[in-house]
Amino acid sequence: MGLMLRDLFLIATSFTATALASRAPDYFDFETVQLLPADLKRLDSDATALFAFDSKTQQDHFPRSPSHCKVFPGDRAWPSKADWGLLNRATGGALVKGVPRASSCYNGPLYDASDCEYLTSRWTDSYFHLDDPIEMLSPVYQGLTCQPTTQPNETCTMGGYPDYVINATNVAQIQLGINFARNTGVRLVVKNTGHDFSGKSGGAGALSIWTHNLKGVKYIENYDAPGTDWTGAAFKLGSGVQAYEIYQVAQDHGLMVVGGEGQTVGVMGGYVLGGGHSPLSSIHGMAADQVLSMEVVTPDGRFVTASFVENEELFWALRGGGGSTFGVVTSVTIKAHPTIPVTTSTFSFSTGGNITYDSFWAGFRAYLDYFIPHSDAGIYSYFFILPSNGQFTFLMQPVVFPNKTLEEANALLAPWFEQLNDLGITFTPETKYFDNFYDAWLESFPLEAVEKTHVATGSRLFPRENFQDKALLDQTFDAIKESSDAGLILIAFNMAPTLERGGNPDNAVNPAWRKAVMHALSSVNWAEDATTDEIMAARHEFTYKHMQRWRDVSPGAGAYLGESDRMEPDFQQAFYGSNYPRLLALKKRIDPRNVFYAATAVGSEHWTVVTEDGLPTENGRLCRVPH
Repeated sequence: MGLMLRDLFLIATSFTATALASRAPDYFDFETVQLLPADLKRLDSDATALFAFDSKTQQDHFPRSPSHCKVFPGDRAWPSKADWGLLNRATGGALVKGVPRASSCYNGPLYDASDCEYLTSRWTDSYFHLDDPIEMLSPVYQGLTCQPTTQPNETCTMGGYPDYVINATNVAQIQLGINFARNTGVRLVVKNTGHDFSGKSGGAGALSIWTHNLKGVKYIENYDAPGTDWTGAAFKLGSGVQAYEIYQVAQDHGLMVVGGEGQTVGVMGGYVLGGGHSPLSSIHGMAADQVLSMEVVTPDGRFVTASFVENEELFWALRGGGGSTFGVVTSVTIKAHPTIPVTTSTFSFSTGGNITYDSFWAGFRAYLDYFIPHSDAGIYSYFFILPSNGQFTFLMQPVVFPNKTLEEANALLAPWFEQLNDLGITFTPETKYFDNFYDAWLESFPLEAVEKTHVATGSRLFPRENFQDKALLDQTFDAIKESSDAGLILIAFNMAPTLERGGNPDNAVNPAWRKAVMHALSSVNWAEDATTDEIMAARHEFTYKHMQRWRDVSPGAGAYLGESDRMEPDFQQAFYGSNYPRLLALKKRIDPRNVFYAATAVGSEHWTVVTEDGLPTENGRLCRVPH
């Protein structure tokens, strides 16, 4: 057995070199390294039991504890040290033991005061965490069990971090990991960059597939494939490619792609799978609307192409139906558009001095009247209302005018600016013209801070109809204002990613996006030393009181899956709308063993993370919800 496992990784490579020759031009090199059923015939029965592909004729067979939970460290069924060793050898040494990055701040074998000081200084910089296999950029869902500290006598534990990680650099490693998790009953999670607002990339006692290092980029000058009429430029991108990487490559070719505003987001991971809004959404739709083809490892361990002519139902679901649900995507082929000139404007104003509370809110209310004409003109705006001790700041950072000159942008802003001046609101906009999208994006959008430890966020997609009827718009304004008066931060976007702007695609993007002209987020903070009861009370009030105001004025609308409240009531309708029954039917069909789970993902209502403190985190074992 030792010889066989030692050579398994080389066997998979040699088999695919011949068997996949006909598809090689379509694949990245890392996608030609695949595990095939024939490879397993060289193994003995023990090894085959760990790595075998799924057979749809078998019953749900993963080992369970008496409570019907996924196998957890300490359970008798937890894989042995030898089993984990086999997985490491089979993947060519790609298995990594999870170690919290802040361990150096705590007394023990990893204590290092200088390293602790360094990481503390960089902790909120999203670039700092790029090469960490387990860090979650919303650590509140990890359980905050090992944060940087100046008190080394405190305790550092794994919490919601996965126990093991496969640092995936080829398809075979992903297949081996999925098969191992399914055949042993260990929980499986998927991480790209860890940006998800709901903690989907974590899981206590889990095996994680880390796709960050799947970095392939292939430029296709004239895309031509069956099932689509797109004949323009395209990029095939590994799922680990991040926004700052593809934006630069696209610019080098005189192109742009539809991606997010955050620099370090893995745009071909959970971002595009969940829909993906963009500074270009008011002219080109959602990121998921740009997808032409995908390569994916499915829950049965097989590697397939999903496109307009292959595995069409899976392709439909992957474009907007959420990550960590239907498989592990290794690459995505997307449309590329010629770059365009862009004008941006950044400005702010605050209460105080001549700007009274009433004039501040009158100025914001005036802005809402322009949401339909602005988004219909292709504009995308990104703004904040920040409350602080009874004072308020409005921050536009920035408003984006694709394909508009400086004069055209100023003309579009002028009517609102005149109203602000009439209200005594003075400010100094910084408005700039760029001859390409990349430079406008790089200079105008701030680098987002990460690692927020005492905050919860929720969102709402406010439909066009809320801005067409004055009475309903006034109610919408009142609901937002009331949340701000309660001390909640507002982060919002004015855009309109309609079906027409996305090329009228048939995909699983939440239908609420197609009617929306405002995507708004609200967030609540609690004291860093808050008790469990105080945190739960704050979260409950946020979800069922403050966010309910927004739901009440937008009945039947929805919320954005990627920037969501983990406690969202009726999440099926909120995040997926009328697509949910079709998505759930596919989930049951292709993942009957429940290999994939993520909070608020399709099918997640049948499972729950059982935490000791009752807080909604990944710090606990994953168990079936009792019927």
